[in-house]
Amino acid sequence: MNAEPDTGPTAGPNPGATAGPEAGPAAKAAPAVPRPPAPGDPFDQDDLPTPKGATASLLRSLLAPMKGRVALTAVLLLLQQAAVQAGPLLVAYAIDRAVPAFRDHDNGPLVAVGVGYLLCALASGGLQYWFISAAARVSQDALLDLRGRIFRHAQALSLDFHERYTSGRLISRSTADVESLRELLNDGLQELVTIALSFAYISAVLLWLDLSLGALAIASFVPLYLLVRLYRRRAGRVYALRSTAIAAVIVKFVETMNGIRPVRAFRREAANDAEFEDLNRRHEQKNGDAILEMARYVVGSRVVANSAVAAMVLWGAHRVADGSLELGVLAAAVLYLRRLYDPIDRLGMFLNSYQSATASLEKISGLLAQAPSVPEPSAPRELPVLESEHPGREVVFDGVRFAYRTGGEVLPRFDLTLPAGQTVAVVGSTGAGKSTLAKLLARFYDPTEGHVRLDGVELRDLSGADLRRGVVMVTQEAFLFSGSVADNIAIGSPDAPREEIERAAKAIGAHDFITALPEGYDTDVRKRGGRISAGQRQLVAFARALLADPAVLILDEATSSLDIPGERAVQRAMSTILKGRTAVVIAHRLSTVEIADRVLVMEHGRVVEDGAPAELIAGTGRFADLHRAWRDSLA
Repeated sequence: MNAEPDTGPTAGPNPGATAGPEAGPAAKAAPAVPRPPAPGDPFDQDDLPTPKGATASLLRSLLAPMKGRVALTAVLLLLQQAAVQAGPLLVAYAIDRAVPAFRDHDNGPLVAVGVGYLLCALASGGLQYWFISAAARVSQDALLDLRGRIFRHAQALSLDFHERYTSGRLISRSTADVESLRELLNDGLQELVTIALSFAYISAVLLWLDLSLGALAIASFVPLYLLVRLYRRRAGRVYALRSTAIAAVIVKFVETMNGIRPVRAFRREAANDAEFEDLNRRHEQKNGDAILEMARYVVGSRVVANSAVAAMVLWGAHRVADGSLELGVLAAAVLYLRRLYDPIDRLGMFLNSYQSATASLEKISGLLAQAPSVPEPSAPRELPVLESEHPGREVVFDGVRFAYRTGGEVLPRFDLTLPAGQTVAVVGSTGAGKSTLAKLLARFYDPTEGHVRLDGVELRDLSGADLRRGVVMVTQEAFLFSGSVADNIAIGSPDAPREEIERAAKAIGAHDFITALPEGYDTDVRKRGGRISAGQRQLVAFARALLADPAVLILDEATSSLDIPGERAVQRAMSTILKGRTAVVIAHRLSTVEIADRVLVMEHGRVVEDGAPAELIAGTGRFADLHRAWRDSLA
């Protein structure tokens, strides 16, 4: 929401709405213009701050509930590698022992080698299948948990976060970034563990077979280690930029599709196409940079691997020639070294997945580290039991001041009391602070200073469930979810029987058009309620609010999308709906004010007039001018 200016005429003397100490007849405060986000705003750069160690902590927390299954997959992989690495030893034994025995007409050793090799292959295949199945279940359960955390946390974050962090970025976090982690868990970790076990096992076997050949093999790992370090350092930066680039593509796509009507209305297709192509090419460039870093690593690792094998063959051949080394040992050593270096390209793929997953996990961790600016109370209080038969409760704004985080005071300090059961209309020009006042009452924001109380209980001390039962807001945009009309009416009361849903619709005047739909109350309204008109969506939103049966009802420009007959129908029903409730009606159409007991006129964040509609119309103030202009427009 854009910050609104905060200065203007002082509040009137009505005791129900008094300005704070800074307000007075002579108060001439300079306008406080909202400051735009700083150039380095992490929200604009899709770079939310991540606490140190949060990424590793997140990964541990995902795997911690599955410690037993993680241990099982590790044991399976260990046994599978033992079966695989037994092959070269059997080859060495065949060359140095079984083949000479076969020449002496002793078939036993060679048959034993063949049977042993077959058993190792079967064991390796069976263990590999078991490992893949177990690892897949672990990774899918971890990803299921992570997606759920992102969804739940995004819902729990306050409105100011969602106004700064686009839905496209949230989609990128829960899709592209989670997919990067899936690739790491499914394939990358197996490759890493396989290479680590191979390194330990083969190094030990080579040193056992021949000390000098083993030392040569281990020495070849030094340039490989330096190559890996260089790749990780360069690729880390590249993948962070790639993740941001793909998020920007998703943000643009989602924003364009959500705003397809104004796009078509203002012929923005060509301009949007150019902007999307620019973002897409930027993503292509960052993706190309990542592939190039991978190519450099693969070429370097192959040069190191082939050089090491060549050096071992030359050194080993010299020793075989002088009789200090058996040919079978040299063959086994070369096979082992090849087996060690063969997965080096796959190590590159792991590092590729690792860098991508690390960048994604860092962004997810940054999102999950965001704390709601409107937190749940640690020790919630309950509202007092109603003593009246009417549901309305008293609302008190006590020394309230509000300014946005990015700067700019919207509501200077003020006091305001709304008695239980009173309907209060709030009018004023655009940017006067009307909607901000309503959002403080709905606790979409907490005041910068002061307190908002409902029947003496501060809103900060109410649990989210109690607050939503006590205060319901109907906004200008009546958002409907995919699903039936009945489901949308019952969003605030999911257990409500069909009879109560229909009773609410009848009270608001929506029953006739609903029953005329193809499947009545079971008609699917489709995405964003696109199957019904804007006015009909607003009527469904009114029925939803009525069914929730709140103590305080806030209508924020709620009749602005209705035509004149529709507005009159709603106004006739509103007198029944609002009876006994405390209601705040934000209105541009002064026709809506006629049902109010009291009118507040706001300008630049301050209440400048407060009184009964007839009293203010008869006066010479701002509301009287607005009412005369409205009457003239009707004429």
